[in-house]
Amino acid sequence: MVLEAWLDAAIGGVIGLLFGSFLNVVIYRLPKMMERQWATELAQAEASSQGKEPPEDTQPTFNLMTPRSRCPACGHVVRWHENIPVVSYLFLRGRCSSCKTRISPRYPLVELATGALFFFCIHRWGATPTGLAWCGFSAALVALAFIDWDTTLLPDDITLPLLWAGLLASALQWTNVPLFASVMGAAAGYLSLWLVYWGFKLATGKEGMGYGDFKLFAALGAWFGWQALVPIILMSSVIGAIIGIAMKIFSSLREGGYIPFGPFLVGAGLTAMVFGPNAILGTVLGLFGL
Repeated sequence: MVLEAWLDAAIGGVIGLLFGSFLNVVIYRLPKMMERQWATELAQAEASSQGKEPPEDTQPTFNLMTPRSRCPACGHVVRWHENIPVVSYLFLRGRCSSCKTRISPRYPLVELATGALFFFCIHRWGATPTGLAWCGFSAALVALAFIDWDTTLLPDDITLPLLWAGLLASALQWTNVPLFASVMGAAAGYLSLWLVYWGFKLATGKEGMGYGDFKLFAALGAWFGWQALVPIILMSSVIGAIIGIAMKIFSSLREGGYIPFGPFLVGAGLTAMVFGPNAILGTVLGLFGL
């Protein structure tokens, strides 16, 4: 049984590596797909307001499947053997096979992170609906963290399915969170950050966060229950403070000094999955000597 559990976890890890490769596509393409959609809707609205026919969309197809992945520098189409998770990056020595342009190490890191999370989920909960549910949770959070870091966007296409999946997993008893606690967690997660947003905006006239953060926190509330919201927000604040201070010290803050909050919520959510909300609350309180 022990050997079988480790074998299942290893298979889960390999699947995670493959899924991580797909997440790299999602992280890069989904924001661009959203921008194209917004541009099309804006052009249609302007044409409608002027009483004109909406312009035809003549742009080539661009989605998660089409076109095939290419080198952004030379346009070289990535062949199947150049797209094996981690292995291809090492074999190519981190460079395009055609023009030798450097490939970002973030690609294999996303694959490794997703593989490790899938391995953990299957090892802890087995190849069960619960284990698969937490694999899906992990994959969604990885994608959201990198998209938000790159673009300050948390797409509804990921946050809302993640929220509903948390409620469904609770209803089907795939998590140990009662349905009432899951529903209240979703509602309280959204409302709490919504109130913080408006309080900050009324006090300063500035927007401290986006609506995507509300939806992500609501999703975490759905997966962990309302009792986990305080530990998660405390942990995310600590992670954000540490990274923010480090970036300030090394002068790597982006223009305006703005750091998206989503990746820190993701970090706290994954920490809660691995160690449990009560464990992270004790860790945070211990940092402050409480």
